[in-house]
Formats: sequence, structure tokens, C-alpha cells
Amino acid sequence: MNQPLQISIVVPLYNEAESLPELHDWIVRIMNQNNFSYEILFVDDGSTDESWDVIKRLSISNQAVRGYKFTRNYGKTAALQTAFINTKGNVVITMDADLQDSPDEIPELYRMITEDGYDLVSGWKKKRYDPITKTLPTKLFNGVSRWVSGVNLHDFNCGLKAYKSRVVKSITIYGEMHRNIPIIAKWNGFKKIGEKVVQHQARKYGTTKFGLERFIFGFLDLLTVAFVNKFGRRPMHFFGTMGVLSFLIGSLMAMYLLFEKLYNINQGLRYRNVTDNPLFFLALVAIIIGSQLFLAGFIGELFVKQNFKKDEYLIEEQV
Repeated sequence: MNQPLQISIVVPLYNEAESLPELHDWIVRIMNQNNFSYEILFVDDGSTDESWDVIKRLSISNQAVRGYKFTRNYGKTAALQTAFINTKGNVVITMDADLQDSPDEIPELYRMITEDGYDLVSGWKKKRYDPITKTLPTKLFNGVSRWVSGVNLHDFNCGLKAYKSRVVKSITIYGEMHRNIPIIAKWNGFKKIGEKVVQHQARKYGTTKFGLERFIFGFLDLLTVAFVNKFGRRPMHFFGTMGVLSFLIGSLMAMYLLFEKLYNINQGLRYRNVTDNPLFFLALVAIIIGSQLFLAGFIGELFVKQNFKKDEYLIEEQV
């Protein structure tokens, strides 16, 4: 009977044809030196260069190489999710294809998972070779992520991470949520999350794919993760609570205006119609918003009860 693979190495990529042969040879050298059984999963995220041709050649020369090619550019999260579904190793290690992540870190990451018992180990590029336009947004994102999640990592966005297989098989990511995998893992019950300082190397080929919009999208996805984790299975708790509060506040304001008018009439004082008071319209808006929020919570509960279908990404070829 075949023994299970020790390591699955996942490499998402977009237009990295120049670096792939060198990265492949580097990984294979480390695997052989440590006598690891392994597989390498390259996920081509709709590259427009020769990346897929390179992957096909590598898969012919090395039976441990598997490749997946998207019909278009879906993003890094989609590439990781597709690879996670197809991994066979007991430990899954992700790394970027641009040679900025060092395969020399793999043995220690593997040891931390298998011997130290971590569910997830995230790399920390303590010394970086990126421009300030990338490092500053990353520091801000990391600070906000620590504050929101309680996961004490310095570098959520580091592509070099190691996971127990059951972690990647238990989570679903979409959008730009690859940055938030440690948070999602923690909120799915995998609480032993570690960190390792890793070597960061200057980019050797090509140009960075990082843009400011990715930082913005990542922050929005962080808010989504936080909200869905807390209220995803009980939307009425959020929308219903907000709706009831808004409805009560509006109703109390309307009743106050009505009683004020009746009191003034009873006392023979000057009064004005309730509808002449601007507060009446604020109360009316609060009542309407409250009703809509409550209805949104109710509809959300109906959706939760339905079976949901995981995102699927079209794969053009597979080797």
C-alpha cells in the first residue's frame, strides 16, 4: 500500500515563467536532501506569458509536479483554494513563485507542524526587500488584523506558510481572503498558530503584482471575515437587533411628539401638529429602517438554512 505523502507544496503564480525552473530545482534539491516524499502543485492563475508551457515541461520531467491552469486571472485566493482541494500531503506548504520565498525554510516548517504540533505556521519576513509602497500598507493591514482577530502574527500576508492537511481541507476562502487564512483557521477551531522568521529575498525576475487596491480589498475582506464569523450563521442576531433598536427609538420619538401635543392641548398651551416637527420625520425614518433591517435579518436566516455551493473556478487544462 502506498505511503501518504509527507509534503504538498502549493505554488500559485501569474506570469512567472522565468523563475519557475529555478524554483522547481531548488524545491527538489531540498526535498531530496531531506528524503521527503512530496508533490508540487503549480496553479497558473491565467498567465499571459509562457508559464503554463514551463509547468507542462516540468511535469514531464518530474512526476511529482502537478499543474492547474485557469481560463483567466481569478486571483491568488482562487489559486490557493483550488490547490488545497487537490493536495495529498500530510503537511501543506504554500510559497510564492517569484523566488522571494526560500525553499530552505521547508524542513523547519515541516518540523514545527509534525513535531511541535502546530496547526499552522506563518512566515514572518522580518527584514524585507520591498518598496515602501508595499511595506507600509502591509504593516497597517497586519496591525488591524491583529486588533480585529486576536491572532498575534507579525506578517499575515507572507506567502510562505505551513498547514496540517486537515486545516486546508476544512476552510473555504474567496475574494482576497488568502491574507486572512490564519484568522479563518483560528475561528474554525485551529488555535495552535505559530510564526517563524523567514528569509526574504529580493525579486530576481519580473515585477511585483502588488497594487494599492489589493490592500483595500484585503481590508474589506477582513471586515467580511470578522462579520461572517460572528453573524454568518445567525444574521438575525445582528440585523434583528439593529432593526428592533431602530424601530423602538423611532416609535418612542413619535409617541413623545404625540403625547407632547396632547399635553399642550390639555393645558391650554400653544401646540403644533406632529407632522410640523422635524423630529417626526426622523422618527419615521428610524421606524422604516428598523423594519427593513429586521426583514433583512429574516431573509438572511432563510438563506442560511439553504445549502450553499462552494465557489468553483474553471480550469482550462490539468497535468
